Amino acid sequence: MVKYEDLRKQRLEENKKRMEELNLPLLTQALKNSTSPKTTPMKKTKPRIVGTELVAVRRSPRVAKSPAPEYKEVIHYERVMIPRRLATPTKRDRLFFAYASDEERAASIEKAEKLEASLGSDYPILVRPMLPSHVSGGFWLGLPSNFCRKNLPRRDDTITLIDETGEEWPTVYLAQKCGLSGGWKRFAVDHDLADGDTIVFHLIRPTKFKAYIIRVNNANETVSTDISTSTSSSEAF
Repeated sequence: MVKYEDLRKQRLEENKKRMEELNLPLLTQALKNSTSPKTTPMKKTKPRIVGTELVAVRRSPRVAKSPAPEYKEVIHYERVMIPRRLATPTKRDRLFFAYASDEERAASIEKAEKLEASLGSDYPILVRPMLPSHVSGGFWLGLPSNFCRKNLPRRDDTITLIDETGEEWPTVYLAQKCGLSGGWKRFAVDHDLADGDTIVFHLIRPTKFKAYIIRVNNANETVSTDISTSTSSSEAF
């Protein structure tokens, strides 16, 4: 027991000497005496609004001397819709689609031009030979741009086609594309239009065409030019 106590005291003395050599007591005392203030995070403050004013927007030096841009007003027209009929047209079999010869096409156009001359010049007249794209596939009827600018509406509208029997067929006229879209397919299918046929469009009103169909296979058939729909003074040209 005495030996153990002597060893413990000896070890304590050795540790004390080591601590003095490393100056640990002084460092410990210095840490106790020092008082470091605690740092607090800075609060975010919003800038106070004193007042508001309108200032000019800075522009790039490259365009600073250029005039301010002018904006063009764009008008969006309402889409033209036509009522659908209950009967649906039958699809044409393209395998049995007949193409007109050059001689047949020329004869149809010649007869249409004679009909055009007999109608007079009181109302605008347009002679349009039928092509495969008009009577099958896409069923789109393009019209001459000069004729459209002079005689047809400048915006999308409904143009009615009146056949020889007086029955009416509404179609959608697209002003920017200068042609008849919706409704033209039904007119072409219901009247069994074929490649080489020629139609004489007689514009009896601003949005009404009297349509005379010249069949490519019936060059000797007479066409009635009776206009059953009279024009009123407010709608006539």
